[in-house]
Amino acid sequence: MGVHARPVERSWTIISGQFVRHVLIVLMSTPSAVASTIPGGSFLLESRSPAEIFTPEDFTEQHNLIGQTAEEFAQNEIIPNIEKMEHKDFSVSRDLLKKAGELGLSGVEIPEAYGGLEMDKVTAAVIADHIAKYAGFATTWGGHTGIGTLPLVYFGADEQKKKYLPRLASGETVGAYALSEASSGSDALNCRARAVLSPDGKQYILNGEKMWITNAGFADLFTVFAKVDGEKFTAFLVERTFPGFSIGAEEHKMGIRGSSTCPIILNDCQVPAENVLGEIGRGHVIAFNILNVGRFKLGAMCVGGARSSLDHAIPYAKQRKAFGKVIGDFGLVREKIANMAAQIYVGESLVYRTVGMMDSALAAVDKSAPDAAKKTLKAIEEYAVECSIIKVWASEMVSYVVDETVQVYEAGNERTVSVDACNQAANGRSALRSFIE
Repeated sequence: MGVHARPVERSWTIISGQFVRHVLIVLMSTPSAVASTIPGGSFLLESRSPAEIFTPEDFTEQHNLIGQTAEEFAQNEIIPNIEKMEHKDFSVSRDLLKKAGELGLSGVEIPEAYGGLEMDKVTAAVIADHIAKYAGFATTWGGHTGIGTLPLVYFGADEQKKKYLPRLASGETVGAYALSEASSGSDALNCRARAVLSPDGKQYILNGEKMWITNAGFADLFTVFAKVDGEKFTAFLVERTFPGFSIGAEEHKMGIRGSSTCPIILNDCQVPAENVLGEIGRGHVIAFNILNVGRFKLGAMCVGGARSSLDHAIPYAKQRKAFGKVIGDFGLVREKIANMAAQIYVGESLVYRTVGMMDSALAAVDKSAPDAAKKTLKAIEEYAVECSIIKVWASEMVSYVVDETVQVYEAGNERTVSVDACNQAANGRSALRSFIE
């Protein structure tokens, strides 16, 4: 098997369906003695034995426990609040992010030194899979824990991490990622936002507008990309309270209405020089690596969303009657359900095979080394092709499953149907990913 995780020295206590962290928090997943790192893209050229491929059957007890916790959180906290979030009550979204933080669900990829749990990528995928019972909050949570937090994890200076990561892990601070503009989406380097260093060298003055920013309506910290002196593509950590920063009106979306999507306006926005993230002119390294991680997690959420859709289709088919029998007895409906289940299985296999390979590669990284973040990104980047395949295939798969579910119901379910188009747009339009890769 590609990854054999030894039993971890981490203790959890289940209380009313939730887990509470104990003092002992040590997690290291290690490859087996015979395991080796599988090169990215090698599936095109090489055959693999079943023992080298990570599957959900290889989950550890900890993976299953955290999956159970995420499932209970979704069932007990997210689903009862759907209508409130659909009506843009984002105080509920913030409250849920805090509760997720208390459970440890929002800090699995944040180092322990900064208030996180520093767990493996399989754990991150498992949580994303179970959180996706409702796409509105899954988008909010993904925007916060993924692209809203990971730029700091991998590229932040120590002082930046100390300042922001503990509050991001707890959900007290909500993160967002501001890359897209009206004229630049997948073509991120074509951005028009500009940054100029002030005469005293203490701050950068940012001007421009970012579009379609998830969590913008209530986020506190934004990773904003702009070109220094109109040329050097650079990332900045921008707080909501900085002078010159403002939020535009909520977008009226066809789907994922329970998430916030707004433009942000930078009008002589004053950003302290110490809030430059990474190196001047190296923003593209941050942008593309973070989106790469976001793609496999989006794939996991698509799998979870599709599974939830199937969970609605099957009971309905078993109780809805037509022509004297339940519609689940008709061959056409059975074929639809079988095809949905098959595609979900393929999507699940794609996601966990890939994250298993990532964890095997990451096990060789010394997390205490000064260049640990750089080596971690290098290990993840090795599987960029697989991540893009997951993003494209899984988003189209959930679209298919939702459409088939609607046909089983024989009537449109607007909330569910409209989500699939958003999944295909997120983290890079699927049609463009197919072309670029």
